[in-house]
Amino acid sequence: MTRFSFRPRSLTGLILLGFVIVALPALLGTISAAIEMRNLSAASERLVVNGVAATQYTQAVVRQVSSLERTVRLYQIIPRPALLESFLQNRDLLQKTLQDFSKLPSGNDERARVVASMLTTIDTITEAVRSQSQTRIRRTLREFTALSRDAGQLSNLASAQTDRELKQLQSETEDVRRRLYLQSLALVPLTLGLIVMFAIFLARPIRQIDAAIGAIGHGQLNEPVEVQGPSDLKKLGRQLEWLRVRLQEIAEERNRFLRHMSHELKTPLANIREGTELLMEGAVGTLSSEQREVAGILRDNSLRLQRLIENLLSYSEWQAKRSELETGEIRLLPLMKAAIETYQLPINAHGLRLDLQVPDLTLHADREKLKLILDNLISNAVKFTPDGGTITLRAVYDDAGTHLVLDVADTGPGIPVDERPRIFEAFYQGATPQGGLVRGTGIGLSVVQEFVHAHGGTIELVDGEFPGAHFRVRLPLTPSPTAGGRGSG
Repeated sequence: MTRFSFRPRSLTGLILLGFVIVALPALLGTISAAIEMRNLSAASERLVVNGVAATQYTQAVVRQVSSLERTVRLYQIIPRPALLESFLQNRDLLQKTLQDFSKLPSGNDERARVVASMLTTIDTITEAVRSQSQTRIRRTLREFTALSRDAGQLSNLASAQTDRELKQLQSETEDVRRRLYLQSLALVPLTLGLIVMFAIFLARPIRQIDAAIGAIGHGQLNEPVEVQGPSDLKKLGRQLEWLRVRLQEIAEERNRFLRHMSHELKTPLANIREGTELLMEGAVGTLSSEQREVAGILRDNSLRLQRLIENLLSYSEWQAKRSELETGEIRLLPLMKAAIETYQLPINAHGLRLDLQVPDLTLHADREKLKLILDNLISNAVKFTPDGGTITLRAVYDDAGTHLVLDVADTGPGIPVDERPRIFEAFYQGATPQGGLVRGTGIGLSVVQEFVHAHGGTIELVDGEFPGAHFRVRLPLTPSPTAGGRGSG
């Protein structure tokens, strides 16, 4: 047995359903108000029709009673058959008017009693007139006083009934107004609640899609994409999941390629370095100054190639394994000097000046990763600082005493504004010319950012203090547990 569900399968269907459900209370309120207004209109119409009819009947009764009395008085003086016939016609007209008047809606029995009394009086007058007895007719004339009084009472009863019905209509109008007001007050939060409910229901899959796109855009490919909601949004979620998996496979293939190529390059590069060292040491004979300069260039660039390959290996290893930190207490100054020593040849060759402001500070960090952070930042500064320029290395504890603040700055051309959002992307290389014969891979700053974040720190580009690029790294003196930390002591 298949399960029937009213849940829409598409985003369009969901929006239409939401529109119908949100509009339904307002529609019901409008229908209810229309029914109430129709009832009030019908009641008002009945009141006007009955009031006008009652007024017309009472006025006709008064006129006809007066006409009947004049006819009787004339007949008393001149007993002619024509006057008798006129009396009978006036009587019939008065009786019909009273009978029609009695058919109008009445709020009490008083009007029926007065009408019955008037009809009885009219019958008494008729019998006296038909008897043609002057004595009876003269005595009967006194009955017209009661008949006129009853006619006046009918007019008063009709007016009183109209007033009662008018007050009742006013009361009903006030009740309807109050009910419509309360309905409006109830519809506002109900409609808002339905709108919020559907907004939340729609926002949930949209937030999931937005989060998935943001994660994919930032290279966070480990979390699977799951989107709940209408079928078309689920389909979009499945497409994003396919894209995530495909990008993850491409990233893994790229990292495997980098690892394999880096390992393949290390062996011939080591041979080149050994051969260069043998030449520099005079193993094959004393070198002339020109030959020694060429051998120095070979050694310098082989070292740079080695550092590039180490960056590739470090980056691919970190991307593939996300290995934990192996932290221990590290003295920053010796590590800094060792990193500077690696670049002593290009520093001397280009006449660069080092402004070293690093006291003997300590922190807990992964030694190899911290060494690569320093190595890449110094390499970047050496690469872009013009001949005779200055490289500033500075380290202090922050005011709270919880972080180490490391500044690496140069007097080079700096980083253009349009390139800054992408400088930490892997394999991105800006348009600024680089020094040396070997162009970088574009992953140095990416490696720096990865390892800084792994320690729970931050790296930013600072403006204003130095003419060139100025990187500021903030590292916690003790990495947080979430940063990954396997203490090595």
